[in-house]
Formats: sequence, C-alpha cells, structure tokens
Amino acid sequence: MILLADGGSTKVDWCLVDHGVLKKRVYTKGANPFHRTTEEISQEIGLSLVPELKNDKIDAVYFYGAGCAFPEKNELIRAAIAENIDTTNIQVDSDLFGAAVGLWGDKPGIACVLGTGSNSCLYDGSKIVNHVSPLGFMLGDEGSGAVLGRLFMGSCLKNQFTPAIKEAFFDYIKLTVPQILDRVYKQPMPSRFLASVCPFIKENIQEESVHNLVNSAFEDFFRKNVMQYDYKNHKVSFAGSVAYHFQDVLLEVASRLHIEVGEIVQSPMDGLIKFYSA
Repeated sequence: MILLADGGSTKVDWCLVDHGVLKKRVYTKGANPFHRTTEEISQEIGLSLVPELKNDKIDAVYFYGAGCAFPEKNELIRAAIAENIDTTNIQVDSDLFGAAVGLWGDKPGIACVLGTGSNSCLYDGSKIVNHVSPLGFMLGDEGSGAVLGRLFMGSCLKNQFTPAIKEAFFDYIKLTVPQILDRVYKQPMPSRFLASVCPFIKENIQEESVHNLVNSAFEDFFRKNVMQYDYKNHKVSFAGSVAYHFQDVLLEVASRLHIEVGEIVQSPMDGLIKFYSA
C-alpha cells in the first residue's frame, strides 16, 4: 500500500492506494517548507492525516510538494512524515515533478502548474530537462492565483474597473483598504491571501477589463516561461486550480500564440495513481 501526496501551499491532497485502487483520500493544510516548520507540518499530519489511516500498513510515501526543490527543504518534509508514519521508504520531490509525472507519465511534454503559484518545465518522460525558475509572486509566478490577485487588487484600488466591480469586490472581501494593505505587507503568507480573490475574478470574467487582465497574465506566463522551451515540438499540459477554472481564457491565449495544449486538470493525482499503479 502506498501513500501519494500532492502538496500545495494551501492544502495537501493525500491518497492511500492499494494495488491501483484508491482506498482513502484525505486533505490537510498546506505543507510548503518555506512557510511552515517541520514541527507545524508534523503536527498537522499527526492530527489530521494519521487518524484517518488507522492501522493501514504503508509501504511507501511519495510526496510531491510546493517548495520541495531543495534537499534541505525536502528533508523537513521527510522528517515530518517519518515522525508519524512507520515506513523507511519516504520520497520527497517538487510539485512540478509530480505534475510532470501525473500529466505525462513516461512520455515527454511541457508540464505547467498554475495554482497559488506557477511553475513549468520540459519533461523527457523520466526527468526534468529544462526549467525556468518561477521566482515567486513578487518577481515571477506569472499567471498564478497570487499574481492574478495582486494585479486585480492593484487595479481595483487604483480605479481601473467600473464602480460596480469595485463595490462588489469590497462587499466580497469584507476588508478596508488599510486592512488589505496590512494583509499583503505585514501578515504571513500574503500569496495565499492574494490568491483568495480568484473566485471573485472568475465570477466577473465576463467583464471586459477583468477578462483582459487575466488574458494578459496568462500571455505573460506563456511568453516568459513556456516559450523558452521547445514548445513547437511538445504539447503543453497544465495542473492546478487556476489553470482548471480559467481554462477558457488559457486556451484562448494558447491558440493566439500557436501553442498546442494537451491536458488541463485540477490535480495531477489521478495521473500519479495511474503511473504508480502501473
């Protein structure tokens, strides 16, 4: 029996799989090692995951997570899992590699993640062979939920949308301007706060100004990331909530840039289950 995990900054999707059959699915809080300590992650696993597993014998754990691109950070996750789950086979790798495996299996292609953050790579069917650094939401993360939120809030507060959109936004967010600034500049995990605006953006995507903002952000993602790979000879597939919920705009931009899109899924988990079952 194996335990697969797709770990984002907001939540972790854990799936217990026995010979290709999904036995149990559990969601816990995000486990990005740049945002949370080993103790915090371990406590979350102990309180929210372990009771759901009961007495199931875990042979191996494969954890693919945001922030898990560096050995020292991966060790934080591995240690947190090891404190709670009795197995010597714990493998930790990046959410990007997990997405590549889930999207492409043993076939080559360009894999992208568009969620709270964004990322991309060229995958040869077994490993990542080219990667443009995402740089985070301040310097990069084009097309991500955090950047869509940052662009939308900035435009809204600078009166770039209709008064009706601005009024509806403040009714949705239920915060004053000083409170918004405090959440962005002084409180922890501002990227998660910024990305929380995405449902409102989706609700108002029919508004030309909102549609244009999302359209421009996705074009930025393609030009600064995807188009640095051999995109003319490889399809581009996507995983992540932003890619999934804004796929109409994403496909529109890809078509305009003559980029062929393969699959768009909210989570790479189904592909990971299929891959490890094989």
